[in-house]
Amino acid sequence: MSKTKLALDVVQDLRDLAGSMEALISAMEGAAPENVGTPQEIEPKEKAKPKKTKQVAKTELPTLEDVRGKLAALSQEGKQAQVKELITSFGAKKLSDIPTNQFPEVLQQAEKLS
Repeated sequence: MSKTKLALDVVQDLRDLAGSMEALISAMEGAAPENVGTPQEIEPKEKAKPKKTKQVAKTELPTLEDVRGKLAALSQEGKQAQVKELITSFGAKKLSDIPTNQFPEVLQQAEKLS
């Protein structure tokens, strides 16, 4: 294997790692309000969150971060193989290869894994 091919493989692995780290951070940020802060700090965030969620659910498709967060949570539950199978079932090697218009279906399939 040439040095160039090895370097490209390392770059791809780093990109995959960055994506996984982003998913982990998104998942952790989603749990942070429950574990950190005083009740006065948490309460306004909880009240604002459902309103945004309802508006987003009605008008927009899920984002890459939404899907990545859900899949990261499943991976943390020990379902890495099922998550990988889910991604490949959409004809993709990685989550970012899946078209955004298929994200609702990805989330639907991910819910079945829960």
